[in-house]
Formats: sequence, C-alpha cells, structure tokens
Amino acid sequence: MSLEFASMRAGFRRLTASPAAPAAATAAAAPSPPRSRRLRAADFYRPCLRRAGTPHPATAIAKAVMETKESVAASAASSPPVRIVAVVGEGALSPLKGAAWSEVMLHTAKRLKWVDDGFEMHVFTDNFCQIKDQASAKLREELRHADILVIVAVTSQESVKWIERSSGNIQNIISFDSSPSLSNKLGGSVVQTETKGTIFGKLVGTFESKQTNENSRVIETVSEAWMRRNSDDIRFCLLVVINAYIRPVPILKNLRSKGFSTLNCMVKNCGPQILNCLLDPNCRKALQCLNQCSPVDQVCNYRCIASYESPNLEAFSLCVLQKNNCLELDAAIPEKPYVPPMVKFRGEKICHESAEDLFVGWLGNLDWSWRVVAGQNPAYDQFPCQYQLFYRGKAKGSFWYEPVFQVKTLEGKMVWRRRKYRVKRGKIPGTFYFSVLDNGVVSNEFWVCFTTAEQHEPRGSPILVQCLRVRTGSIRRRRVTVD
Repeated sequence: MSLEFASMRAGFRRLTASPAAPAAATAAAAPSPPRSRRLRAADFYRPCLRRAGTPHPATAIAKAVMETKESVAASAASSPPVRIVAVVGEGALSPLKGAAWSEVMLHTAKRLKWVDDGFEMHVFTDNFCQIKDQASAKLREELRHADILVIVAVTSQESVKWIERSSGNIQNIISFDSSPSLSNKLGGSVVQTETKGTIFGKLVGTFESKQTNENSRVIETVSEAWMRRNSDDIRFCLLVVINAYIRPVPILKNLRSKGFSTLNCMVKNCGPQILNCLLDPNCRKALQCLNQCSPVDQVCNYRCIASYESPNLEAFSLCVLQKNNCLELDAAIPEKPYVPPMVKFRGEKICHESAEDLFVGWLGNLDWSWRVVAGQNPAYDQFPCQYQLFYRGKAKGSFWYEPVFQVKTLEGKMVWRRRKYRVKRGKIPGTFYFSVLDNGVVSNEFWVCFTTAEQHEPRGSPILVQCLRVRTGSIRRRRVTVD
C-alpha cells in the first residue's frame, strides 16, 4: 500500500497542517490462532486422484509458459529497446551481504527484463577499460549505443580517464561510490552535486528552472532508493531514469499525485472520512508520517501505516483509494518471471487439496502453520517475528491465510499486527490467488508453490516449502513487488 499513500502527499498536505498529538502504541500479545484439526507431519500431503480425461498438470504448465512468452514478446516488440551499460570496480563488494557489485548488477540486469524485455543492460568490470582485448572492444562498442551509463565503485584513475574519453555521447550517466572526477549527466546536461563521485546531494550550478526541478526530483528519488541498499531499489533507480529521460515505464505511472484533481476528488467524495481522520490523533499522525516518506521508500511508508493503524485510517483509505480511486492508479498483473509450480510431492502428483495441505503445515501440532525466518522485501516480509496460519474454512472449498507479525513502531515499541486473506485456487494445482483488505486497500497476490526440500529429508521430518509471491495492486492493484 506504500505507493498509493505516498502518491497522495500533494493531495492532503494542506489537510494535515495541524499538529498531531502523540499517540501511544502499546505492545500486545500475539493473537491466538484459530484451532484446526490435529495434523501429523506425515499428513502434510494427501494423495489425490485425477479424473480420466483431465489434462496432466505438466501439460497445463507448459501451455501457460508458452502463452506467457508469446504475450511478453509481443508487448516488447512495440517499444524501442533501452540500452544500459554498467561499469563496476573490479573486485568491489556491495553492502548486499558482501556480494560483488558485478554479481549484483548482473542480477539487476535479469530483473530489468522482468519489467520490460526491451531493457538491456550489459555489465563490465573496470579492468576491461585498462586492457586492449576483445572484452574491452565490446565495452567500447556498447558505450557507442548506450542510453544510460551506470558507474559503481570505480576509483581507478586510469579507468576514470578511459570512461570519460569513451562516454561523451551518452545522455545519462549516473555514478555511485566512485571517483570524484566522474561527471553525472541527466537528459544530456551535466549535473553537478555537492557530493563528488556520486549523484547524491543537492544540485549546484545553473540550469533552466524546469530542468533543474526535474533533475532535482530524479536525484532525490534515485538517492533515496539507492540508500535503501536492496535489490528492489537498485533496479528502481534505473527505472526512474528511464521513465524521466528515455520513455515511460508503465509501473511508475502516477508516482506522484495529480495535485488539485486529487484533492478535489477527496473532498467531493470523502469529506466525512477526511474529517474523522484529521480528528483522530492516530490517523492524523499516520498522514503526517506518510507525508515525510518518499514514494520509493516502502519501509518508511509501511512503518507509518503499521505504527498508526486505526479504523479511521482504514475508512479514509477505503474511500479515497479503493472506492473512488482519486489517484487514478492501475497496474497490469506482471507476467514475468514465470515460475512453474511443482508437479509432484513425495512421488505423488500434486492436486489442489495436497497443495493446500502443504500450506496448512504444522497447524494442529503447533499453534501456527509456518514461521518466517527470511524475507526478500524489507517493506512487507522482513519483520522481527512472523507466524503464518493457513486453514480451511467452514464453507465448502474455502481457504484462509492469516499472517501474524510483529512491527517495531516509530516510537520504538513492539506491536503485533494481523491480516486475513481469502485464498482461491488457481487453474493449475499449486497456484493460488490471495486477496486482503489491508488498511482500506484491496491487495491481490498470486502465489506459486514451486519446490520443497522433502527430497532431502526422511518422511515425517520437518519440510521447507518454497513459494513465489507476486503482489499486485493499485487502488485495485498496487505497485508490483516480486519476492
């Protein structure tokens, strides 16, 4: 929900001018999970029968893969490619668990393809700049056609001079943690910042007013995203530059509010909800907190929401974002990456029931199905403590998911939060559609159960189930995150 709230800053800045009274956030004990029938570890999977004539899951998976590839290829062909060259310091290590910057940028290149197949990024280390060989010739050739040059952790003066001689034609050059001698360019204009060797910092020098404002916004956005130090926001930095100076990036549409039109929609349709929110110290505090967050800072946005949850905040966002869509946001469900679901478990073919059993997991033996020990996205699945509860409902075919997670509020207190998702089966066994009303905004997710560690463990032992979760949403679908 971070993008929707962050995009509203211009719309409700005037509405939150009055000071907010401090709100006390008290830690509560973790909510008790619903009880379910008792399961043994060996009962995680129940064999199921496939009706005669029903297509095998593998056939459906292969068909889905081909349809996805054809759809993506058709959409990519309609837009010109964006060529990016990344030059990183030889042997330089990133803050992402000490991985080499070359590995990080190669991974980013792959993830850019998930957004648009026309985004092409070639990664080189700066030792190619100093050696006249085939790799150096390839780098020089790529630089001739590049739309963006990204320089990371390059400090060798020999490399710096080589890059300066070879990149004069490139319209967009951004450098991070590199030599102060390197220049940054946005939209063909040299950008001078207070901090040399990086694009961070305030602009200095003279530009046309409109260009200065545009460059300032891009630098602010890119700087805050880069400092988040995770793979999502490294990719986001490049998408912001592409969107601002090369061609529109659909998933960044409506990053900011529409000013008066947004405010007019809010006042016209949601007057009582706005008033109730402003009169509620917790809700008002949430809006003021969100005003201070960058649209790209999902952690900041979600901490504001989780710290100051209240019925009035939910009513406010339900009216403004969900029912009336005052920000006019929408986003297509991402088609990449496509990860096929697992076909067999413990030698038996997976069906919908057995896939659900894997999710139910230890509930019955324990008070929860699974505990989360690691997460990819710092905004949505990295919390001090998380429990997952999956269970079947009373109605035939109903299935529910309740994450119970601990949040450290902005006041430094620990509180428990809980969500309740409705889960529906996908067409292929092992795929699911999740939906939840999260503080007034409907979030839709697509889950794929693609592997387990059961082949390495004896029957009856604890198993690890790995799933891919694709979040979507706006008002109806929100900014896409794949984890």
